[in-house]
Amino acid sequence: MTSRLPLGTLFNVLTVIVGSMIGLLLQHVFTPNMQEIVFQAVGLGTVLIALKMMWRLPEGKMLIFLFALILGGLTGEIIGLETFFENISNYVKSLIGNRDSSFSEGLITAFLLYCVGSMTIVGSIEEGISGKKDLLVVKSVLDGFSSIALASTYGVGVAFSVIPLFIFQGSLTVLAKRGKHFFDPVTVDVISAIGGALIFGIAINLLKIGDIRVENLLPALVVGVVMVKVSPWVKGKIG
Repeated sequence: MTSRLPLGTLFNVLTVIVGSMIGLLLQHVFTPNMQEIVFQAVGLGTVLIALKMMWRLPEGKMLIFLFALILGGLTGEIIGLETFFENISNYVKSLIGNRDSSFSEGLITAFLLYCVGSMTIVGSIEEGISGKKDLLVVKSVLDGFSSIALASTYGVGVAFSVIPLFIFQGSLTVLAKRGKHFFDPVTVDVISAIGGALIFGIAINLLKIGDIRVENLLPALVVGVVMVKVSPWVKGKIG
């Protein structure tokens, strides 16, 4: 019998909060050089995660992958998702009276790193469908350690990433529970591959070798799902 609560996500929230608190305690211990090497280490680790996720792209789905990123990016630019996320983080920042200039960057970076990934998608769906939390527990431990590194550099904004994390990840579990047949293996793999591309963008930003507007690329995840579901119908019409 599965629980009505997204317990895996609640555990994830707890590990991020604990990790962030530890990171904040270490914040004044880390020198600028130590903070830079932490960024580089997390960035390089993120590259590996991104590549493994993109490798899951099913055979014959490359065009869906590319068009989802293009159309999703254009959608994000048109509706101004990057500005939307910045406004929300600035609002939270003003509510708690925080004046740290890196608050918004920390919140958004942590949220994207924790939520736009195959472990998030597959783990949340797995909990929703079967009640298994194993993958989310592993993800939670990894996120906890990552939050130590991120909070030591970005500050308290990382801890507040648990708010969108809970909403996004918990909602995915609830949706999977109610629409089990919707999330077939091909759909999950395409979402994971697109998520890997976004994670790769985060790695580029962490390593400071480019400026990828990852927030504006988020609609690519939705576009990818729509294209996977519509493509058999389109092929049938063309055929």
